[in-house]
Amino acid sequence: MSHAPYQTLISASELQALLSSGPAPLLIDLSFDLAATEAGEQAFAAGHLPGAHYLHLDRDLSAAKTGKNGRHPLPERQGFAQKMASLGLRPGRQVVAYDAQGGMYAARLWWMLRWLGHAEVAVLDGGLAAWTEQGGSLSKDVQPAQAARFEATQTLVDSVDADTLQASLGQVLLIDARAPERFRGEVEPLDAQAGHIPGASNRLFKNNLQADGRFKSAALLRAEFDALLGQRQPGQVVHQCGSGVTACHNFLAMQHAGLAGAKLYPGSWSEWSSDPKRPVAKG
Repeated sequence: MSHAPYQTLISASELQALLSSGPAPLLIDLSFDLAATEAGEQAFAAGHLPGAHYLHLDRDLSAAKTGKNGRHPLPERQGFAQKMASLGLRPGRQVVAYDAQGGMYAARLWWMLRWLGHAEVAVLDGGLAAWTEQGGSLSKDVQPAQAARFEATQTLVDSVDADTLQASLGQVLLIDARAPERFRGEVEPLDAQAGHIPGASNRLFKNNLQADGRFKSAALLRAEFDALLGQRQPGQVVHQCGSGVTACHNFLAMQHAGLAGAKLYPGSWSEWSSDPKRPVAKG
């Protein structure tokens, strides 16, 4: 029994069917906590999907910080491709990314693999909780990775840098995935200054989820994003957040809704707000 590749979301039952029928997907646990950066790795050690490997947001999915390039700058592309190859990624292999935080970290890996040119990657809808609710077991064992050959190819996603974004303000629809109070500039727990990029719209990434932690239907997501886009096309959308992580959740939601073509500003507010020359809005 063969399955078409999953390229946005995969349900726990679909993943179980995939695991029982055939070439094994590459399972990656991205569980993380911005306030306690070792908590996700500790949770992984306590129990994870059998066969899964762990990637750490700061160490594995980010480059070194300079104070000017944001809190989670993208790593060098080919180096990240080699990291994924060391875990067993090869062209065409299905990857399933998951976490225990509503997909907010798994979506970052989803975007990054598409950035490397790898299309066969999906986020486990509902994450760890959905897996266990479906009767899936957890393991404490960490299997040694079987390295494969993989190199970055033509990217499947677009991104913009700060200068390009600043030059296009007013012409793009900038969607900020942060909490509304941070967007308005009422609080700023993490970055250099409070506020948002002028002209941005706010859509908290958690609005993509139902009460049970799974994503809303593609049709409902489409209706909600269509309302936000108005007359604009998906290609006119730029996603950002605090550090380029939860913005990928909105990116994934749009892609799942059939609205492909948006761009990501990876540096996001953490990079933008570190430069006092860049404009800032509040309210």
